[in-house]
Amino acid sequence: MGAKAAKTFNIRLTALGSACGYWREQGWLAGDPLVRLRARPAPGDTSKALSRDRITQILGSDSALRERVLWHMLYESSARAEEVLMLDVPDLDTANRCAVVTRKGGARDVIAWQTGTARLLPRMLAGRQSGPVFLTGRKARSSVAVNDIDPATGRSRLSYRRTAELFEEHTSVFDNGPYTLHQLRHSRLTHAAEDGASTPVLMKLSGHTSGAAW
Repeated sequence: MGAKAAKTFNIRLTALGSACGYWREQGWLAGDPLVRLRARPAPGDTSKALSRDRITQILGSDSALRERVLWHMLYESSARAEEVLMLDVPDLDTANRCAVVTRKGGARDVIAWQTGTARLLPRMLAGRQSGPVFLTGRKARSSVAVNDIDPATGRSRLSYRRTAELFEEHTSVFDNGPYTLHQLRHSRLTHAAEDGASTPVLMKLSGHTSGAAW
C-alpha cells in the first residue's frame, strides 16, 4: 500500500483494520499488525462546488474583518483572487458596488459585489483613499515595489500565496475541508447557473469572452 494515493491507502487500511478485528475475535490472529500504520492526510476534492449552506457558514464566520471582506468579494463577484488582490482603493466604486479589474490576459473589466461586501468594505478601508485594498498586517519590506505599499500605513499588498493559505486555514475545520480559492469562485458560478443565469451572463461573471471553461 506504500505507494498508493492517500485516499486509496486509507480505504485499504480501514478494510484491513476491520479484517484484523474479525480475525482476532475468531482467535486466528494475536495482536494488531497494523499498530504502526496511520491514516494519511487526504486533500479535499477541489473540483466540486460548495453548497450554499457551506458558503453561508464560511462567509458568516467570526474571522478577521479583512478575511471576511475578501471572502465575500471573491464569492459575490466570482472574480479570480489574483484580480481582486491587485485592486487599489481608487479602483473601487463603492456607491455602485463595483470595481475595475485587470482580467487574465490583460483586459480591463468591471466586477460587481452584493450586500455582504458592501456592508463590510467601508469598515475595512476606514477612510483610506489610496494604496492596495487588501493589505498585510505588518509594514512592508524595503524590497517591495512602491505600487504595492499603502502610503498611509506602510503595509504592503496581500499576496495570493498568503490568501490561499488563509482560506485553507479558515476552511480546514469542515469535515471535507480545507477548500481552495478556486472552489469559492466555482461555487458562485455554479449557483448562478442553478438560478437560471444565461450563458452570456455566466461568461461575463467568469471574465471569459469565449466558451472557455470556468
